Amino acid sequence: MGETEHRRDEELLVASGDRPARFVALYDRTLPGLLAYFVRRTLDAQVAADLAAETLAEAYASRGRFRDRGEGSAAAWLSTIARRKLGRYRRRLRVEDAARRQLGMERIELGPEDIERIEALIDFEHIGREVRDAFGELRADQREALRLRVIDGRSYREIAAALGCSEDVVRARVSRGLKRLAAQLEG
Repeated sequence: MGETEHRRDEELLVASGDRPARFVALYDRTLPGLLAYFVRRTLDAQVAADLAAETLAEAYASRGRFRDRGEGSAAAWLSTIARRKLGRYRRRLRVEDAARRQLGMERIELGPEDIERIEALIDFEHIGREVRDAFGELRADQREALRLRVIDGRSYREIAAALGCSEDVVRARVSRGLKRLAAQLEG
């Protein structure tokens, strides 16, 4: 276990002011909870991922303003940022919806046939090759953790038992593997 795994979130946040790499441990530790928070409120995984990333980006940018007031103060601080991000997102949706209605435009509802037509326009074979190539570029431990979590659908507890490591290590491998996959696919 690294030294950051034993530190409180508050300590990591304060330490990241001088050593930005400390924020990575806080990021890895808090991302699952933020994703769950946003998914429950938006019911959209992509929106939840975007809002979680925006929350952590804002936390990183404003980390110098954080004051350690004891256990739980980092969580409360991040929660405040997350609530504000969610509020802005909801306001933006209301404004967009009001503008659409003012213009007399109906909301577009896609049926199964529409989705099939859109999917027919996508070259899934090409995308599959890109994903397979990017997956092959991952470190072996990240690739195995992702395979077990995403493809096999196993829980973090089951993966940790199978790989002989902690759930936190598995979460870190999955998180880092997904980030690396996304970066490779965007490039």
